Amino acid sequence: MATARKATYTASDIQVLEGLEPVRKRPAMYIGGTDQSGYHHLLWEIVDNSVDEVINSYATQVDVTLHKDGKTVTVADDGRGIPVDVMAKYKKPALEVILTTLHSGGKFEQGNYLHSGGLHGVGSSVVNALSSKLLVEVRRDGKRHQQTYARGNPTSALKVVGPVRGRGTTLTFTPDAEIFGEKLRFDAELIRERLETKSYLHRGMVVRFRDETVSPAAEATFLHEGGIAEYLPKLIAERGKALVPSSGGQFCLARENGVRLELAMCWTESTDEHVLSFVNGIPTPNGGTHEAGLRSGMVKAVRNYIDTHSLTPKGVSLTAEDIREGMVALLSTYVLEPQFQGQTKGRLNNPEMVATVDSAVRPALEKWLNDNQSVAEAIVGRIVLAARAREASRAASLAVSRKGVSHHLNLPGKLADCSSTDPRESELFIVEGDSAGGTAKQGRDRRTQAILPLRGKVLNAEQASLDKVSSNKELQDIVSALGCGIGPTLDMAKLRYGRVFLLMDADSDGHHIATLLLTFFYRHLRPLIVAGVVHLSQPPLYRIDVGKETYWALDEADRDRILKEKVKGNAKPSIMRFKGLGEMEASELKATTLDPKHRGSIRVSIANELETDRVINDLLGRDVSARFKFIMERAGEVAGEELDV
Repeated sequence: MATARKATYTASDIQVLEGLEPVRKRPAMYIGGTDQSGYHHLLWEIVDNSVDEVINSYATQVDVTLHKDGKTVTVADDGRGIPVDVMAKYKKPALEVILTTLHSGGKFEQGNYLHSGGLHGVGSSVVNALSSKLLVEVRRDGKRHQQTYARGNPTSALKVVGPVRGRGTTLTFTPDAEIFGEKLRFDAELIRERLETKSYLHRGMVVRFRDETVSPAAEATFLHEGGIAEYLPKLIAERGKALVPSSGGQFCLARENGVRLELAMCWTESTDEHVLSFVNGIPTPNGGTHEAGLRSGMVKAVRNYIDTHSLTPKGVSLTAEDIREGMVALLSTYVLEPQFQGQTKGRLNNPEMVATVDSAVRPALEKWLNDNQSVAEAIVGRIVLAARAREASRAASLAVSRKGVSHHLNLPGKLADCSSTDPRESELFIVEGDSAGGTAKQGRDRRTQAILPLRGKVLNAEQASLDKVSSNKELQDIVSALGCGIGPTLDMAKLRYGRVFLLMDADSDGHHIATLLLTFFYRHLRPLIVAGVVHLSQPPLYRIDVGKETYWALDEADRDRILKEKVKGNAKPSIMRFKGLGEMEASELKATTLDPKHRGSIRVSIANELETDRVINDLLGRDVSARFKFIMERAGEVAGEELDV
């Protein structure tokens, strides 16, 4: 029911949220959202506090334990321990003030922490506010202090529970189901990867992870004295791309004077660049001024080397994108007063860091290239090939654009277009097969929904050149219908549809075709995925009739669940398995898959570009060994009814 609008607006309508109320009222402002990412951000805040103790030489070890319920986690360090003495102004222990007051902590005064990832004084208090229960233990001055909290409020007084050796802080918390829902759990593999990354970033730091959600509990210890120089080969191996030159050529830089900076980078045969950056040990996935300085310094160094040795190619100009293509880099910087964009710290905004990193990288990289000329010449050769490929790609893209949508008459003949010309309400369904396409055309909303049938399995874009992709009839029809172009000439402003749905059969062949299309979109139309345009339709595989009720099941597991929940007593369900979308009535396809009010779909997004790139390369690349290994390792997991033989 809609809330009635008030007729007056007076001082009595003004609310002032006090204490930690703002956090519980608007959690997304502090942790980015209440989804899986925000759930884990609580843990990162506490881990980063412990790592800050290590960065500033007050601690050497961080221990993280994921408890059996998957919802409770403990972080412990051997640092100084949070102060427990009473703050005269507040008449409360410092520990309680830190955990119950926003913008409180020891990181505003420069003498306490030279470098820190926790700058705003809100991390611990936000975690406390969004936890259903929290237990903190402080070991200092030979005593063990404990205090408990719930949803931001203390539930016990700070008390000494006994003597203790050593020092440090241990914090155990459970995210509040009222905020995050009942279903969310911590991802053990994600935690393990994050902690291992931390160990690469901070040489000498020991990180231990214990996962009690499995039996017996799994334990891992991370210690990497080589730092990010040791991390880069692991990153390259995960991406599955060959080095340039094949014998290897890794540039490393570690600088302490002026600015503390570590860099490890190389070039690979990949067609994109991949940079992982960190500031004071905090990942900055959205980049920032330190990454801008890296790119600027790197491009200048390579250009200087090319000009000095007269290696400029004829007939093609080298762009900054050509020079950066295939680059893989790890950049870790330490900044005294970092200016992050928001509490989630995804981007660094310090303007001075552009020049600082540029001036550190450019001379060091240029010297390295001159000292390793055989490696440098292989890198330059790779850059020249990238430039020529870009020119060829541009020519091929222009050829496609000339055949693309400039007038309604140039649309693919198989396309049943919608009458609306407003992309905000228009949808394109790319459908498997003419039969399914016919059914979809009958069940669609002609005003806003367009249908494009495809014939059979499309070209594998992972193994084909752009020229071959551009000449493929099925893929060319998709590009023409979309109207936005392809590759480097893609223009989102010309996109004719606000949503694109991949509508394939719910069987293994349909999944294969969807995978091929997703690969095409990922490699050549990626901005559409980034913008949230691409969706996977979820047509049912089964129709289940129980009495007068009809249920739709996406797969076997969904079918079994429905039968267990809906079939009672002596009822005999009627189960129909669709061999394809063409077997469905137009009204059935509309009700389950086309109608926005009832349909189910999955929006395609790129959560981890590195992992996405590796999986696509493994499943669809030229090297079959990865697929063979995958099949051999996973064959036992496939049930007989899932096989399509």
